[in-house]
Amino acid sequence: MSKKTPRVSVLTPIYNTNPEHLRAMIESILNQTFTDFEFLILNDSPDNTEIEKIVLDYAKRDKRIKYSKNDKNMGISLARNKLLDMARGEYIAIMDHDDISLPDRFEQQVDFLDKNQHIGIVSGWLEYYVDNKPTHKYWETPEHNIDIKQGLTQDSVVCHPATMMRRSLFVDNNIKYEPQYSPCEDYLLWVRMLDKTGFYNMQKPLLLYRMHDNRTSVLYDDKMKMLSRDIAFQARSKFPAFYTELRRSDNANLTTFRLRIFGIPLLKIKNNKIYLFECLPIAKLKWK
Repeated sequence: MSKKTPRVSVLTPIYNTNPEHLRAMIESILNQTFTDFEFLILNDSPDNTEIEKIVLDYAKRDKRIKYSKNDKNMGISLARNKLLDMARGEYIAIMDHDDISLPDRFEQQVDFLDKNQHIGIVSGWLEYYVDNKPTHKYWETPEHNIDIKQGLTQDSVVCHPATMMRRSLFVDNNIKYEPQYSPCEDYLLWVRMLDKTGFYNMQKPLLLYRMHDNRTSVLYDDKMKMLSRDIAFQARSKFPAFYTELRRSDNANLTTFRLRIFGIPLLKIKNNKIYLFECLPIAKLKWK
């Protein structure tokens, strides 16, 4: 008799992950209120026996964990694609190796996708996590499909590590992550999906996003900026109507102020919000 197909496949590539962060990530998945999932963990640092032992110890206690490792390092995009090929669930949940999913994340996302067949990609906000503590600072993203699609012609406005998607989107459209665009493979994925399905962002945090000096956005900042401009240009070229409407609505809410010291970004005011280091929202402005 074949094994029952899980509703959700959780996909997590790991690479020389901090052991403490790895344990916290795994436990946040195993402690989800929604339990019908398989947890696929792919080790892309095959010589790292310490993190392998950690995962195998958890796998002995919870059969939902399916561990595998590459013979050699593949890189993040190819590792994600390998996990996609292994997945059996109706829905795909993205989980990065050092973040923490809030306990009811999967329950909320499965319920939403079950009730909204026209939506294929659902995400939410991130709460920044520093020194093992929530900061109560968030990456807030637009809620509705049209606003998300307009926003994608300018930047990524879907939090990839908090996303759940229909697996059929990948299978039916032959779409995968494209390694030549790493580490912006997620942004390009959203652009590839723009005319394939509807998007939705829950207006609440679903994930604690760990901030540290070894995260990709710090190590590859210049490359990410260059690739993001390339992807935004592709989106604008293919979907000019979305970009035209975005510019029209942005005219009243342009960036009004930037403060840099010795070239280092410190503060930015945009869309009536104040951002620290031009990326962390810290306050809202109220105009009278």
